[in-house]
Amino acid sequence: MIKRRILLVDDELPILLTLRAVLEIHGFDVETAASAREAKAKIRANEYHMVITDMRMENDTAGTEVVRAAKKAPCQPAVAMLTAFPLPGSDWQADGADEMLVKPMNTSDLVRQIEALLIAHEDRKRKAAPLAAPFVVKPAAKVAEQTG
Repeated sequence: MIKRRILLVDDELPILLTLRAVLEIHGFDVETAASAREAKAKIRANEYHMVITDMRMENDTAGTEVVRAAKKAPCQPAVAMLTAFPLPGSDWQADGADEMLVKPMNTSDLVRQIEALLIAHEDRKRKAAPLAAPFVVKPAAKVAEQTG
């Protein structure tokens, strides 16, 4: 089974390390970034199945910057924003996030939400992929008629 790669972004080291440990225990391959700048560089350099970013880090829009970078990535990862204090009037879906995770959260609930989001996201990607034109094989006799 392929390990699903997650980029976890948070400027609070204890939260970053705790969430990384929880996700790794549940079989995820987790990379971390402690700022929006570091996260955007990792998104440009690597492929992830999912990006989970804190909403507010070095500034109030840092999480949104990470979401936008992830949405531009060729691998099209699922994207979740993570926050203890959702901003009133924040339109995280308009910013491109697929899910809002509010901390603190029971770890089993967190893992369940991440699993569900990954499955739903992969289904949407699969349905949105253009269908390839069917490859038609002509019988040898037809080819000979057309070329002869």
